[in-house]
Amino acid sequence: MSAQLLLVDDEPGLREAVKDYLEESGFKVQVASNAREGWELMQQNTPELVISDIMMPQVDGYQFLKQLREDPRFASLPVIFLTAKGMTSDRIQGYQAGVDGYLPKPFDPDELVAIIENLLTRRISSSQTKKEDSETPDIAELANQIAQIKALLTQRNAIPQTTPPFNIDLTPREQSVLNLVAEGLMNKEIARRLDTSVRNVEKYVSRLFSKTGTNSRTELVRFALEHGLAN
Repeated sequence: MSAQLLLVDDEPGLREAVKDYLEESGFKVQVASNAREGWELMQQNTPELVISDIMMPQVDGYQFLKQLREDPRFASLPVIFLTAKGMTSDRIQGYQAGVDGYLPKPFDPDELVAIIENLLTRRISSSQTKKEDSETPDIAELANQIAQIKALLTQRNAIPQTTPPFNIDLTPREQSVLNLVAEGLMNKEIARRLDTSVRNVEKYVSRLFSKTGTNSRTELVRFALEHGLAN
C-alpha cells in the first residue's frame, strides 16, 4: 500500500525513525517539524493520512486537528495522534476532538502500520460505497419512471416512427436491456431475466442513456419507440 502520508513531530530523532520505518513498510512519507510547516506541505500535496504529535510549540496537535476538520478539503482525512499523553482521559479528549487513531509513546511501529492500513482501507471502502450510492437511482423516482413507461406503452401504436437523428450502434446485450426496459421492467427483474447483476444492468442502462442522448428511462423508452429501436 504505497499511500502518501504526512508525519508532523517536533522530535527530530523520532520523526526520522518513524519516517524510515513507514517507508520500509511501503508508504511515501513527507515530514514536518511543526503544524505550520505541515499545513504548508498539505497545500502543495494532499496526503491520504496525517500522523501528528500533540505537544508541539506554537500550534499543538489539537489546534492542527481543528484546522484540518474545519477545511472541507481535509475534513474527512484520517488523522492519528502519536503522543506522550497516554492517560485514558487524554485518549478520550483526542477522540472527542475528531482524531481517528491514538497511539501513546513509546509505541510498537508495527501497531502504527496496522492502524494506518486499517484507516486507509476503511476510507477506500467508504469512498466506494458513496460512489455506488450516488450512482444508484432513487427507488421512488425509478418506480415513477416505470409507471410512466407503462402508460407510454398503452399508446405505443399511436406513436409515429421516424429515423433516428444519428447512428446508434447497440451491442446485443445493450439491445436486450433496452427491450426489457421498454417492457417496463425494473432493474432487478431485468437482471433476473438476463442472469446478471443489478449493477451490470445499471451500467447498461447508463450506456443506453449516453448513446441515445436521453436522461431518464421514460425518455429512453419514448426515444426507442419513436425510432424503432425496441423490439
